[in-house]
Amino acid sequence: MDCIFCKIASGEIPAKIVYQDEKAVAFEDINPQAPVHILIVPRKHIPTVLEIEEGDGELLGHLFSVANRIASEREIAGRGFRLVMNCNREAGQTVFHIHLHLLGGRTMGWPPG
Repeated sequence: MDCIFCKIASGEIPAKIVYQDEKAVAFEDINPQAPVHILIVPRKHIPTVLEIEEGDGELLGHLFSVANRIASEREIAGRGFRLVMNCNREAGQTVFHIHLHLLGGRTMGWPPG
C-alpha cells in the first residue's frame, strides 16, 4: 500500500508523533492551520468516511477519545477546539486515509472553509 498515513503509523516515514497506541497514531500536521494542529489517524486503513463499516464504531470513538486526551494535554480543552474530518477532494481531503484534524489555540471562525 502506498498510503503516507499508513507509512507514518508503521514508523516507515518519520513524523512528530504526539500519541500512539495499538489503534491510532497522532502527529503534528506539517502545514498547521492553528497553533495546535494534530492529525489523528487509525492504524486501520479506511480511505474515506464512505468506507466506514458498522464494525468501525469503536475505532471512531477511540479517535475522539484520543483527540480529547491531546486537547487536555495541550491545554486547549477548556478554551475550545475544533475536530474536522474531510471526505473527498471538494471537502479538502488530500490523503485518502480517514483522519481527524484537531485544531485549537486560537479563535475559530464560522462558517469554516
